[in-house]
Amino acid sequence: MFLLIRLIDVLFRVYSYLILARVFLSWLPLDHYNPIVRFIYKVTEPVLAPFRVILPLGNVGLDLSPLIVFFLLNLLHRSVIRILMGIAIAI
Repeated sequence: MFLLIRLIDVLFRVYSYLILARVFLSWLPLDHYNPIVRFIYKVTEPVLAPFRVILPLGNVGLDLSPLIVFFLLNLLHRSVIRILMGIAIAI
């Protein structure tokens, strides 16, 4: 059970790093056909896109969706780990 908890913990952290990489990549002029850039965008877009619909950018040009996703991802991460730890301790 603790191996599963560790695996889930690592997956949440890796996904957070991918979102952070996407934020940094959005500030740089880059080749969007680069396989690494395409992978990062392909993996993070399904999570970020719904929050862009909820929070339209308007004329501001500032995308707040990564900030909201970081907050919710952290909340979900802590909740899942606590639930699994509770189950592991009860067993």
